[in-house]
Amino acid sequence: MMEIHEGGCLCGAVRFKTQGQLRELIFCHCSQCRKQTGLYYAATNVLDSRMDVQGADEITWYHSSRSAKRGFCRHCGSALFWKADGLDYTSILAGTFDGPTGLEPGYHIFCADKGDFYDIHDDLPRFAEASQ
Repeated sequence: MMEIHEGGCLCGAVRFKTQGQLRELIFCHCSQCRKQTGLYYAATNVLDSRMDVQGADEITWYHSSRSAKRGFCRHCGSALFWKADGLDYTSILAGTFDGPTGLEPGYHIFCADKGDFYDIHDDLPRFAEASQ
């Protein structure tokens, strides 16, 4: 049976449904993720062909670098997606899913850039920058 996961933004203007297994969570501690969310990203991803978005015209895409953009609801400001240019998948912030997800923690990236106001207290693999 195909895994189905649903989620959306705080106000409900953007809803999405994914089909298939989701990747483990990656915790990104880069300054961009911290500035967008107030802490760090916890995200999974799914192939674009396995995600349906309702209210896609309510998403504002911000090009945060030369190679990636971040999608958020233009009404409530909920951070939803991260998308690298030219790739066939989209990262989805874990907190945007409804109900139980079954998501498993994977590893931490950009640990060298993490905020000084928290520590990482788990035994997951850590990478100073992007994963290997």
